[in-house]
Amino acid sequence: MIKKAVILVNVGTPDKPEVKFVRKFLFSFLNDKRVIDLNLILRKILVNLIIVPFRAPKSSKSYKILWTEKGSPITLYLKNIVEKLQLNLGKEVSVFGAMRYGNPSLIKLLRKIKAQKFDEIFIFPLFPQYASSTTGTVFEFVMNEVKNWNVIPKIIFQNQFYSHPDFINIFSEKIKEYNHENFDKIIFSYHGLPLNHLTKIHPETDVNNCSCETEMPENGNFCYKATCYETTRLIAEKLNLKPENYLVSFQSRLTKNWLSPFTDKTIEELAKNGNKKILLVSPAFVADCLETIVEIEHEYAELFKKFGGEELVLVKSLNDDEKWIFAIKNILNL
Repeated sequence: MIKKAVILVNVGTPDKPEVKFVRKFLFSFLNDKRVIDLNLILRKILVNLIIVPFRAPKSSKSYKILWTEKGSPITLYLKNIVEKLQLNLGKEVSVFGAMRYGNPSLIKLLRKIKAQKFDEIFIFPLFPQYASSTTGTVFEFVMNEVKNWNVIPKIIFQNQFYSHPDFINIFSEKIKEYNHENFDKIIFSYHGLPLNHLTKIHPETDVNNCSCETEMPENGNFCYKATCYETTRLIAEKLNLKPENYLVSFQSRLTKNWLSPFTDKTIEELAKNGNKKILLVSPAFVADCLETIVEIEHEYAELFKKFGGEELVLVKSLNDDEKWIFAIKNILNL
């Protein structure tokens, strides 16, 4: 019998919401050359002397809003889907969960798996759309560790799954639960990226004004912007949404040189133009986290009301939904 392992990987979280733990997490995360793609010296100066010292205290406050009695939601959901997928797959496949940064540690898990001598290892980053700073860094990290093993097993990388029918169906069903017809607009909000990350793989010269906003370019399957817009079109088609009923935007930017339109500015304009009820869905995340619970449910909801809106509602993510467990199984073809 072939001995198989599945590793589900998410981005990570501090161990605790206190400043020192947030600082440690940010050091690890932002010093990754695929996250901030500057040369080593510039990256070290920018991250270690400027970004982290100023950002850690502010981020700590946000993490304290996010935290529950059981810890970080993203960690709890990872634990739950590992357990549920293991029950679903039975003894034929061993299921594990890890974070690219922080705990549970991906490097410790890989070394544990090495000792168990699996024949096949499935690497499943929990990011629907491929980006070098998310899926790419997971793959690189795994390959850098595995290349030193005497026996390298068959390794299957799941690079993205934004267009898989099960993923589209489950997010569409989530939106239906909120009676989406009763809202003035639906915003599909995706995590932003620096423009220089996009220009390396974007199929057209102008990242912020291109055909991928209306159709999937022939060579756009690994362009993050193109796959975000395609995700939206597939969900909108499933829900029979008209183009005037929804918008696409990008959140969590650090500078103006990030992918636009920006979600906060979009929300502001909608409120100023008389929209009173907004439904916001974020199909870039499969588990609710800092970006959804704090940024959207708290900060963006307040922003919407500040400029005249009445209600901004977040569609909860897939989290540990049973249908998501079956979707993972089908995406991996297990």
